[in-house]
Amino acid sequence: MIREPIPKSPGIYLLRILVKNDLAIKIGKLGERFFPRGEYLYIGSAQNGLKKRIERHLGKRRRLFWHIDYLLVNESVEIKDIIWHKEAGKEEECKIASLLQSFGEAIVGFGSTDCKCESHLYLLKGDKIIERFKETSDSPLKHFLQTIKLTSSQIKNKISK
Repeated sequence: MIREPIPKSPGIYLLRILVKNDLAIKIGKLGERFFPRGEYLYIGSAQNGLKKRIERHLGKRRRLFWHIDYLLVNESVEIKDIIWHKEAGKEEECKIASLLQSFGEAIVGFGSTDCKCESHLYLLKGDKIIERFKETSDSPLKHFLQTIKLTSSQIKNKISK
């Protein structure tokens, strides 16, 4: 278990999200999207600082700006885990997004309006997907997964320090 506080430095992060019920949500200019019940992985960039971005995601009262904001404010949606790499630049975000395609079904256009990726949010397919994801031998993913993994309550405790 990592004991240091969430860094303020730039980086990319991976959210593991649980959607408890089937949902149809209007996602800003992207329009309505359907989110089947299940677990999702979302890759994002926090180039103005990981701590600030993670605090934003964990809070329920926020201005809806990014696609992920529209999803996370729903009561049927919960962040299960947050993983991040404090050394990664924005370019790594798309590398990880391309790797996620083999682990899940893309929510087309979600989180990827500023790049050429199909999506930055994927509905996970199959059992033990997180374990398989961690065990992959792809080098960009290995680099990314030299990371921290905490539950939402542990992260809230770290942020409040």
